[in-house]
Amino acid sequence: MTRNLDQLTLEAASRRDGLKWSETAPGVIPSWVADMDFPVPEAVREALIRRVETDLGYPTWIDQPTVGPLGEAFAERMETRYGFRLDPGHVRSYSDVNQALQVLLHLTTRPGDTVALHTPAYHPFLDTIAQMGRRLLPVPMVPDGDGWRFEVPDERADVLLLVNPHNPTGRALTAAELATLAAYAERHNALVISDEIHADLTYAPRTHIPFGTILPERTVTLTSATKAFNMGGIRCCVAHLGSAAVREAVDAQPAHIYGAPNLFGVEATVAAWRHGDDWLAEVLTILDRNRRLIAKRLPPQVGYRIPEATYLGWLDLGFLDEDPAAYLEREARVRLNPGPLFGPGGEGYARLNFGTSEPILEEMLSRISAALS
Repeated sequence: MTRNLDQLTLEAASRRDGLKWSETAPGVIPSWVADMDFPVPEAVREALIRRVETDLGYPTWIDQPTVGPLGEAFAERMETRYGFRLDPGHVRSYSDVNQALQVLLHLTTRPGDTVALHTPAYHPFLDTIAQMGRRLLPVPMVPDGDGWRFEVPDERADVLLLVNPHNPTGRALTAAELATLAAYAERHNALVISDEIHADLTYAPRTHIPFGTILPERTVTLTSATKAFNMGGIRCCVAHLGSAAVREAVDAQPAHIYGAPNLFGVEATVAAWRHGDDWLAEVLTILDRNRRLIAKRLPPQVGYRIPEATYLGWLDLGFLDEDPAAYLEREARVRLNPGPLFGPGGEGYARLNFGTSEPILEEMLSRISAALS
């Protein structure tokens, strides 16, 4: 079965009509948008077909704040996979982590308040902080041997926005690092918003540690099945509101003001979390090989630290005289995300998405190597 997932050809992939492939120029291999090129788990496909063939009317959980089966499935998964026992009644649903973050910042902070965030950072979060008039406190991720390190700032923040595993570096934070961040949050009475959407894409021997297991009453955990199970268009996210004050603020809002995930989003998410782990294990085997293949195939002048999680490679190409992503799209015919998009610390870098089949990745790396030789 892994062989089937791993044999997508460039010709077949070019017929895909999602953003990643359709918005890339002909002849260019897309390696930018954080979608993988694998088909969704069979359990997800079957769940969606079954729902279409059964009933597309209002579901029984339509007025429940935990979205019925979604809250229960999330609680089951977090306890089974990560040992994080939580109350499903404290789970709320949104369309995606960006919407959830904006709701939380709107309700718990004011313009001018400070948000601490590891940088370089997932760029929609940077956009949200700027557009909402909050002040970014960068916590720089600094190259350190084969990995990355950071120093906890002295300055106070109102919110610690944690992206763990980290996008774009692929770091999975250790227990010691998380304890240091917890102490910082306690010291400054900061709310912790922990985006853990890449948690299921952590490679052994590293393990993901939910921040909610460390500071349960100060943490809001955001996650979704969309990243690990390759269904970004499903638009379904959960937020576990460990903070009673945040729950109170959220529940004081009008019932429908922020909308809710649709029926298909809930069905797909529950199916993925409850029945998709065999598929996920196969995909992780492919991604594990891919992250190591990059290290073998790229020229030695490229700075690349094998990620501990995600399917994203953060490439240091600072030796080039221009933006690396622009250079590689022109000279290698491979489209990566430009590093400056990710804010402070992104200059001279480009982000490569290796969530694809071996034939496509091999062609991608061959083109990049030739362009840099």
